[in-house]
This record gives sequence, structure tokens and C-alpha cells, in this order.
Amino acid sequence: MRPATEAPANSPPSCVADTAEVPSSPVLPVLLALSFAHLVNDTLQSLIPAIYPILKTELRLDYSHVGLITLTNQLTASLLQPLVGAFTDRRPQPFSLAIGMGSTLLGLILLSSATGLALVLVAVAFVGIGSSVFHPEASRVAHLSSGGRLGFAQSVFQVGGNAGSSLGPLLAAAIVVSRGQRSIMWFSLLAVTGIFILARIGGWYRKNLARHRARRHAAIVQHSAVLSRRRVTLSLAILIALVFSKYFYLASMSSYYTFFLIQKFGVSVRDSQLHLFIFLLAIAAGTFLGGPIGDRIGRKAVIWVSILGVAPFALALPYANLFWCGVLSAIIGLILASAFSAILVYAQELVPGKVGTMAGLFFGLAFGLGGIGSAVLGAMADHYGMRFVFQLCSYLPFIGLLTAFLPNLEIRRAIAAQ
Repeated sequence: MRPATEAPANSPPSCVADTAEVPSSPVLPVLLALSFAHLVNDTLQSLIPAIYPILKTELRLDYSHVGLITLTNQLTASLLQPLVGAFTDRRPQPFSLAIGMGSTLLGLILLSSATGLALVLVAVAFVGIGSSVFHPEASRVAHLSSGGRLGFAQSVFQVGGNAGSSLGPLLAAAIVVSRGQRSIMWFSLLAVTGIFILARIGGWYRKNLARHRARRHAAIVQHSAVLSRRRVTLSLAILIALVFSKYFYLASMSSYYTFFLIQKFGVSVRDSQLHLFIFLLAIAAGTFLGGPIGDRIGRKAVIWVSILGVAPFALALPYANLFWCGVLSAIIGLILASAFSAILVYAQELVPGKVGTMAGLFFGLAFGLGGIGSAVLGAMADHYGMRFVFQLCSYLPFIGLLTAFLPNLEIRRAIAAQ
């Protein structure tokens, strides 16, 4: 086995380390390259809701159509992710990362020239498929390069995605609002960059597959007796309910916050997208905090705070003025975002040896529940108004009370090890 200090002639560039030995600390070059690729992927994903006001005007859509677009995009992402994760747990596919970004590239090209709802739906489906291929394998690479700091690695990976989600509305305001739908084509350059980086990450991943298989086997042997199958199933059901709470609420914000601000305060499309950027930027910051804190104090404690802790701020948001809407949305994003890294790593520890399956399941749920939430909330907005939707969603964080029924995995592992 080649030592990490040697650099073979066909080694990837400096953005991806060639580390074949088991690391005692996170492989930061790999994690940072992976995080940047996630930034590219989610920037392109978040571009879709950011241009809803433009598509709604140019193609004469209503709120139900907007919800259908989100549903199509996020269901194509969500339904495939668990299948991709389960398949790649058995047969890892390092270069599927670059192939997934290629699907996103095709979707952007179609979206830039779409003249009707049907073609928009096809375009966003390709973008969703790209995301469904990307997330399970990328999460596995983050796990593989974590050096044992699973929460930290997942947060570094995830913060790139959330930073990308915040950039989408900002770039849409700067480029698409002034230049129109055709300017979406410029974003294909980002997709090409992502394909190149993911191909290099795939090369590193392929060289470390033996270590991946050894870790998977060790995890199964070490933790097989920690919890009963029934308790694992119940815990997964609770985690799914928590993801439902988080992503239905996020659907109200990411898809309809701009419309809420436009209707309530009469702000421009550009100003509403800047407010959405503030919210999404706070999500990026909160994501980075959740994983490392979970490594120190436990995943369950982070889940408690990040879901239930949002409740008072969410309750106040529908009644606040424009300034306080900005402040409250930033606080909500910061707290709520810390949940996902903790939930995902908790699930991967709950079901050891199934890193890709759990990543696919929970990333898939995130997209799918967000899509269903967007469609349901869009239909409700058409009938009852946007303010009613935000008032109703403000009660969703109380589902976080279910966290009380999750087992403390750290204590149980300590007992099992004795």
C-alpha cells in the first residue's frame, strides 16, 4: 500500500488528497472539495425556486403550478435516493457523482429554453435525478474521509450544500431577474465545473474502496447488539417525523417566503430574494455548527434544540414587521439547520454498515417531504392565502417533542462495550 506522502504520477490534483491509509483525522482536502461540489449542486438546485416569480409571470402559472414544479423536482430527487444508496452500499460507484452532475447540466439547458409547463417539469426532473445520484455517494465519501469525526465531516459536506442553496436566490436576483429565463444557460458553466471536481473525487474514492468495506464490516460487528430491531424501527419512525417537521416548514420558507413578503409588505422581487438569501445563509451557518456540536455533546441533544427550539420564533414570524421578519428568519434558519447533520449521523449510527442507505433515505425524505409540502402549501395558499399558510406552519416545530423517545446511543454503546 502506497504511503500517503507519496504522490503517484496519476494522482488527482491538490483539491483531492490521495490517502490510502486509514486516517486518524479528517481528510480535509477531500472534504473541502466535496463541500464545494455540494455547493455547486445545491446552487443549481436552489435556482429553481428562486426563479418561480419569473416563471410564474412569463409562463402565466398559478401557485398550484408552482407547487407542481417543486413536487416534480423533489420527488425525482427523493424517490431514487434510497434506491441509489441501497445499491451503492453493496456496489459503490465512485464515478456516479460526475454522472449525476451531468443530468443536472441537461436539466439546466432545457429549463433555459422551456416555453411551457410540460417542458419545465421535464427540465426540473433531470435536475432532481442529478441530485438523487449525488447525495448518497457523496455522503459516503464524507463518512469515509471523516477520520472518526462523523458529525464534523457531515457538517463540512452539508454546509457547502446550504451555502449553495443561499447563493441560488442571490445569483437569480443578479442574473436571471434582469436578463430573463434564457440567462439560466450561464449556470451550465457551474455544472461543468462540478463534473470535473466530482470526477477527481471519484478517483480518490475508488482508491479507498477497500477501507470503506473494512469500516462497514467493523461497524456491523461492533454495534449489532446495541438496540433491538423493534427499537431501531421506532427510532427511525421518530427521525422521519422530525424530518417531516423540519422540511414542511422549510418548504413554506424556500418556496413561498418571497411571495409572503411581496404580498404583506409590497417589496420588489429582487428585495424579496435578498431576504430569502439571508434566511438561506443562516441555514448554511447553522448546518456547520450542528455536526461538531453533536460530536461533543451527542446527536440527541442537538436534535432537541434544533427542532423544538425554533417554535417561539416561528410563532412570531407571521405577525412581525419587515425588519423583524428578517431577524426572525435568520434565527430560525440558524437553529433549524443544525438538525439535519445530527439526524443523518444519528441514523447512520443507528443502522451501522448502511451509510448510503441512510443517506439516501434521509436526503430523499428531505427532498420528497419538501416537494409534497410545497405542493400542499401552494394549494392552501390559493384557497386560504399566504399568511394563513405561515400561521399554520408555525406550529410544526412542536413535533420536536418526539425527540424524548429517541435512545441515547452514546450511553448504550458504552454499556454494550463493558
